[in-house]
Amino acid sequence: MTSGNIDVTPRSLSPFAWVGAASDYATDAAQRWILFLDVLRQRGNGYREHAAKAAPHVLNFQCELVMDGRELDRPVNYALVRIVPSAGNTIHQSARPFVIVDPRAGHGPGIGGFKADSEIGMAMRAGHPCYFIGFLPEPMPGQTIEDIARAEAIFLEAVIARHPQADGKPCVIGNCQAGWAVMMLASLRPELFGPIIIAGSPLSYWDGVRGQYPMRYSGGLLGGSWLTALASDIGCGKFDGASLVQNFENQNPANTYWAKQYNLYSKIDTEAERYLDFEKWWGGHVSLNAEEIQFIVDELFVGNNLAAGRIKTSDGTTVDLRSIRSPIVVFCSRGDNITPPQQALGWILDVYESVDQIRSYGQTIVYTIHDTAGHLGIFVSAGVARKQYSEFSDNIDLIDALPPGLYEATFTKRDGDIANPDLVSGEWVMRCEARTLDDIRALGGNDGEDERRFATAARVSETNLALYRTYMQPFIRAFANPMMAEWMRRMHPLRLQYEMFSDANPFMSGVKAIAQRVKDERKPASPENPFVQMQEGMARQIEAGLDGYRQMVEKNAERTFLTIYGATALQAACGIRADRPDRSLRKAPASPLHREFVEHRIAELREHIKAGGVREAMMRAVLHIGMARQYVDERGFEIVRQMRLASTDLQRLTLAQFKAVLREQFFMLLIDEEATLKAIPGLLPPDEQVRRAALLAVRDVVRASGRLAGEAEERMKRITELFGVHEPQVTEREAPAKAAS
Repeated sequence: MTSGNIDVTPRSLSPFAWVGAASDYATDAAQRWILFLDVLRQRGNGYREHAAKAAPHVLNFQCELVMDGRELDRPVNYALVRIVPSAGNTIHQSARPFVIVDPRAGHGPGIGGFKADSEIGMAMRAGHPCYFIGFLPEPMPGQTIEDIARAEAIFLEAVIARHPQADGKPCVIGNCQAGWAVMMLASLRPELFGPIIIAGSPLSYWDGVRGQYPMRYSGGLLGGSWLTALASDIGCGKFDGASLVQNFENQNPANTYWAKQYNLYSKIDTEAERYLDFEKWWGGHVSLNAEEIQFIVDELFVGNNLAAGRIKTSDGTTVDLRSIRSPIVVFCSRGDNITPPQQALGWILDVYESVDQIRSYGQTIVYTIHDTAGHLGIFVSAGVARKQYSEFSDNIDLIDALPPGLYEATFTKRDGDIANPDLVSGEWVMRCEARTLDDIRALGGNDGEDERRFATAARVSETNLALYRTYMQPFIRAFANPMMAEWMRRMHPLRLQYEMFSDANPFMSGVKAIAQRVKDERKPASPENPFVQMQEGMARQIEAGLDGYRQMVEKNAERTFLTIYGATALQAACGIRADRPDRSLRKAPASPLHREFVEHRIAELREHIKAGGVREAMMRAVLHIGMARQYVDERGFEIVRQMRLASTDLQRLTLAQFKAVLREQFFMLLIDEEATLKAIPGLLPPDEQVRRAALLAVRDVVRASGRLAGEAEERMKRITELFGVHEPQVTEREAPAKAAS
């Protein structure tokens, strides 16, 4: 390859060529440095402009205010906005609304609609009305986590009231920290929710795998939550969210201190816009009240009390995740070191003993695990949005109607080889495959010794916090003042890195003009320039060195935590018994009332086994055959949807009614499969034409995802016998309306 008239291919470089390559590289490096400084200057100016706004956000969509939480009886700094549909998106009045709740974990709102290919964008493309719950940078005086939950309940009531024709309650997406908040609210007000999607949300904070995910050790290594109280007291009752952001950055020093900046420098001609868009959100720091952050750290991060059912509201109501009645979709990733799969899914093991118990509560849990996406990639990756969120949006009614149980959502690329591709709405085919709790356990987790260590750390945290509040807090609060709190906030290292490169710094005054001249005279060096290649090699070594440092720190942190909190003397002093079985220290207590309810419900269902008609017979048949396959495919549900809309009989059912009937038939099959099947002939009319049409509809549904085989095929033969007709010999998948008419 050549640069000007000089050949810079390494194997053929002459001394003069080396001089030319060095000159090209020096010019390029100097220009890159000036352009790099100019981008940092733009970043600083953008930070200042963003912080000066009354309601800063990074939504990429036009929105209009629906409700302001500051005007409620218990005011909060949250607001509900309606997303104005983008050009080309048709919103269906009957489609359930989507409500996206962004995390208040140090950053400002908007990550759920950061770009066109996002959670909001995918939901609108599927025809759903979209709403967004965001927040202002400063909390209202005295607001608590419970106040925020009450406000979000009022917001959901408003959304439901605005869509009386919707075929289902709102689908609520809780990103990261908003996930546990949504789950808490759903357990207290289950009637407000349709399906819940919790993305990258930690619900089981102690869980993880040794040698990985060291963030879970942080609380114990810092001596518990007393430092949180100290920071809030120094801040005069407010906790600076920049400190939370700094915790995230500390998890990956290679990216924080090198890779992110080097990627911009090395791709300065193409990377600036993307970098500035992201930094606009990353630098939008917000504050939390002392009461809020203390609740989060004590009850969740250190105490791990949510899944165990040890959190109560001010009126004494227990937050019990088993009270949730809506399907729960858990989206996590193996590449996420902030919320690994164990923390996203471990709560299922804490709350339920088995899949049968999940079903006994009428609960549907669907999880999907991405292989590589990092924590932020779960929310901002366009590829993730076009695949996972697009499929969730297109198939949210399928998720809502799934029989109770535990499923894993898998995605297969749509191509010409799949059966009935016309029944697939997007580029991927979503399939929900039945799973057991052993599949969750197989992801790895803590043993009994680890559980006792974390329980000990929680007790130590309680003790240290009590000591701080008794002996130190009065003095800290006496000396703290708003001026000092504001000075410390402004001098935070994360804020300084934006301020010092903005136009507020007089040393940056000439950068803009110089950068414009550089752009006009830009001369990038060839990628094969030997000095460019040496630069790339050195960059990789620096990143590897920082990664090695991170690994060393993480190993030492893990060893320290395991050693300190594994000491039997400390555990005994904290009242932690050595004979407690695994996970028993955080298991949700059993409910005698629930057992009585289940026994009553079983007796009730047995009495209704012989009740019903063609509709119930068809549902039993489809469920019986589908249970042999152990999965539900979106193509089969699309057939059911078409039949429900086209058939005079089925059209009388709303989606909620359809879901209720389907679940009743499913439970009957679980309770007494043989009796439920034998009752099918009695549910069918004597008219052979009607029975034949019903059987054809059943066959279309179960064969939508491909030919039957094995046990499923044998079950289809038995269903044919029970319907009392020969299986229709017609072409594959005739019109559903004709089949069900």
